[in-house]
Amino acid sequence: MDADELIESVIRAFMFMAGILGNSWLALISLPKQKSDIRTNEVLFINLAASNLITNYLVDLPDTTADFAGRWFLGEAFCGIFHFCADLSETSSLFTTLFISAFWHQKLVGSLKRGGAPVQLDSLRLVGCLLAGSWVLATTFSIPNFFFASVERTNGSHVDCVQVFPDPRSRRTYEITFLTVANALPLAGIVVASAQIVVTLLRIQRHKRSRRSPSANSQTDHRVRPQPSSSTATQRSHTSSPQARAAKSVVAVATVVLLCWLTHLLLRISSNIQASSLVVEVASYVASSYTSIIPYIFLHGVKKLSCSCKTVND
Repeated sequence: MDADELIESVIRAFMFMAGILGNSWLALISLPKQKSDIRTNEVLFINLAASNLITNYLVDLPDTTADFAGRWFLGEAFCGIFHFCADLSETSSLFTTLFISAFWHQKLVGSLKRGGAPVQLDSLRLVGCLLAGSWVLATTFSIPNFFFASVERTNGSHVDCVQVFPDPRSRRTYEITFLTVANALPLAGIVVASAQIVVTLLRIQRHKRSRRSPSANSQTDHRVRPQPSSSTATQRSHTSSPQARAAKSVVAVATVVLLCWLTHLLLRISSNIQASSLVVEVASYVASSYTSIIPYIFLHGVKKLSCSCKTVND
């Protein structure tokens, strides 16, 4: 192993360990103390952590081990599991992030309009159905990877775990369908929800500044003051509420998701146009960086998120 390969392997190992620690911590801190206390955001965080841990343990760990060994030595059966788990966890993680963005969009935007009333995604049954559907979709897209995985010799004696489709047309058809349904659509949903959250946060901030500015009628008799409307009182409460601070964490996550997965999406499209092992490797690193960064952003805001959710529901 030369110096460049050693540095790449060390970086991959660092991302793997950071992902294991962060996602395990996120899952543990999201576990409810009692079954009756479970909340929507806790279910979503646990599902996100579980999805990312699949990547950490069954994709990043064997890949990092193979890098240090200089070849794939885990056999053809685990090669199929490796590629199956890669797309399974990727799809589930993206859709879970979409549901988290939608949940906090409803909490901030929808709840603000309705004076703090419960939102649709407060329903554990609805969230459970959405998560189950995302796992079914992820499994469906990942099954071909198990059967089309193969261990091949490249560059002489080098053994690698690769995907071998029957023909280029079937590969392109699968990749286009997978990238559209399991990548582009959830990314678009995350962007739309996050953009509306940002607009609402800016509107709240602008309203806050306007209330602090001197009134044109400051000389009016202090005994005659208009009573604030219910919508104004609601906006005032949301100005400093944990919901607004929690939404900022979601926007931060959405930014990382957009940067990582848009890059990952473009790299995979590029690899389909012109096959390149380097592009595939870079795409893999981008996906790994996502699973190692995201849990720490949520961990920074998870206390605020939990407090916000409980405040609304209690």
